Amino acid sequence: MGSRLTPEQTDFVAALRDFAKRECGTREQRDALTARGTEPHNPELYGRLADLGWLGVCLPEEYGGAGGGLADACLFLEETSYGLVPAGGFVTTVIAAKAYERFGTEAQKRDVLSRAVGGGVLAIAMSEPSAGSDVGALRCRARQSPDGDWLIDGQKTWISNAHCADAILLVARTGPDKHAGLTMFHLPADTTGVEIRGIETMGGREVNDVFLTGVRLPADAVVGEVGDGWRQLMAGLNYERLFLAANMLGLARRAFDDAVAYVREREQFGRPVGSFQALRHRIADLATEIECTRLLVREVARDCDAEPDRLFPREASMAKLKATETAKRVALEGMQMMGGYGYATEYDMERHLRAAVVSTVYGGTSEIQRDVIGKTYGL
Repeated sequence: MGSRLTPEQTDFVAALRDFAKRECGTREQRDALTARGTEPHNPELYGRLADLGWLGVCLPEEYGGAGGGLADACLFLEETSYGLVPAGGFVTTVIAAKAYERFGTEAQKRDVLSRAVGGGVLAIAMSEPSAGSDVGALRCRARQSPDGDWLIDGQKTWISNAHCADAILLVARTGPDKHAGLTMFHLPADTTGVEIRGIETMGGREVNDVFLTGVRLPADAVVGEVGDGWRQLMAGLNYERLFLAANMLGLARRAFDDAVAYVREREQFGRPVGSFQALRHRIADLATEIECTRLLVREVARDCDAEPDRLFPREASMAKLKATETAKRVALEGMQMMGGYGYATEYDMERHLRAAVVSTVYGGTSEIQRDVIGKTYGL
C-alpha cells in the first residue's frame, strides 16, 4: 500500500536500505557511530552519503545536486530514519539549502549548495529565549555600519546542529516592524564573535545556544532582501514541515517493526504475547495510523513538487502534525508492549521514544500546527 514510486525511486529506496543495513544494521555499529546514542550525527558516515551523491538529492544539478524533488528528499529522510543512520545534520541542511537556493545570490548558492552536497552541514538560527513559537518577537539585532558591514548582537537558542555546522542561516532584526523588520544572513560558523554552547538533552548533542557578540558580516551576507525575512521564512514552511514529517514517518515505522519483532518472540503464559488480542489490536491500530501517515506525507510531497511556487500551509502542517504525533504514539506503545525491556537501554525502543517525543515540539509545536490548520478554514 501507499507505494506509487517511480522505478528510479524504488531503486533509490533499495539502495538506501542496503546502505543502512550494511553500515548501521547492528546495535554494535550504531553504538560506535553515535557514541552510544548521544551523537545523532556522524560526520564520517555523512561523508560517505555525500560520496554516493545522496545529500544533494533535491538540490539543482548546476550546484552538484541530483535535481530531484521534495518527494525524493522525503524518501531519503524516511529511509535513513528507519535505518537509524546517524545523519542528523541533513534535516537542517536541506531546509536551509532550499532557502539559499530560492533567495540567495549566485555566489551564495555556489558556495553553500556545493558544500551541502559535499557533506557540509547547515544550521538555522531563529529561536531565542523569548521568541520560540512567536518567531516575530525575536530581538537579535543587526545594524548596518557606515561602511556597509552588518554588526550583530544577540542570542539564539535551541539551534539544531550548530555545533557541527559550517554555516548558519541567521534570522535577525533589522527594523522595528514585527514581521517586516526581519532579515536573513549567511553566517559562517567560525566567524569572530560567535560562541556555540551545547544544551544537554534526552537525545544527546542535538541543540545549542548561539551567542553573537559584536559579530561583523559584510554587506553581501544578506540572504534575499533586507526586511523580507518573514516572507522568506513562510515560503520555506513546505520544506521544513514536510522534511520533519518524513523523518518521523521513518522513525514510526522502525519503532513499529521493532515492537512487532519483540511481541512475536516474547512468550508468556505459553504463547507469544503478540497473539493476545489486547496487543494484536494495538498492532492493528498502529499499522493503520502509520499507513495513513505515509499516504499523507507522500501525497503532500507530490503536490508540492507539482506546484513548487504554491504554499501548502494546511497540508504541510497536517503532515507534520500527523507524523510527529504518530511517531510519539508508536514509540510509547512499543515501550508499553515490550514492558521493562522497552525501558532498558539494551533495546532501541527507549532511543526511539527519546527521538520521537521532542518531534511534537521542534519545527512548530503540534499546537501551532493545529492553529495553522484551523486558520485555513477561516477560524
